[in-house]
Amino acid sequence: MNQSRSNAGAPREPDLPPYQVVLSETDWGSLETPFGDGENLPEVLTRLLTPDPRAQVKALSELGEMVGHQNTIYEATAPAAKYVAGILTHPAATTPRPYRNVPVRAALLNWLASTAYDASDEIVGRTEKYSPGFLAPGTIVASFRDLRPMLYRAVSPFLRDGHEDVREAAVIAALILAEHPALAEHRDHLAVHARAILDTGGDAPNRRVARKALEAWGHEVYDLEPVVEEPWNRGPHSDGLSYLEPPF
Repeated sequence: MNQSRSNAGAPREPDLPPYQVVLSETDWGSLETPFGDGENLPEVLTRLLTPDPRAQVKALSELGEMVGHQNTIYEATAPAAKYVAGILTHPAATTPRPYRNVPVRAALLNWLASTAYDASDEIVGRTEKYSPGFLAPGTIVASFRDLRPMLYRAVSPFLRDGHEDVREAAVIAALILAEHPALAEHRDHLAVHARAILDTGGDAPNRRVARKALEAWGHEVYDLEPVVEEPWNRGPHSDGLSYLEPPF
């Protein structure tokens, strides 16, 4: 039984602003990061658009540390995620990864999936048990979670991408983002993609995300090979760097 509900008639979520606007109109120096403020973030984000794939990969690794250190959502995480989502369609996202015939776009999508997982229902639900008020309106994590419909609209065009790595990364990101109630109408469509991950995907964390989504949405998965449970704080690419698997 599927418990998805249509969100027809609900007010439309705001569109994702152009990445140039995010970069220029965000007061990065006022935003918290694990290492102080985000003053250096514009330079790192800009390097994601360089034609040199090694520089792109290095910048994405640096970004993961600067706004997602120890799988934590910071003030600077939300605008950084909007920027990354905004450049998914940029020509630089099609640059082949070093030593691999995989577009950098797959790494960008994996980064979004990993970041979204750090604010997922599973993670914040467990944190709430020890930190009441963690999800109160206006908190850093709650504000980031409000962005999920906006980020989903940037990710969803790649659900049927011609490149397998890009397609799977988009599916995993979309499954996590679709926990937002406003995206419930998309879950039947996403369930098809989730089953494809379980049928063909070899990445254990990704298969776990797919299975958890199907179970949460009321789909029967008893006939599928069980996925070994990971520790609660381990999600897709949760080590912060595995979306940039070497060699670089």
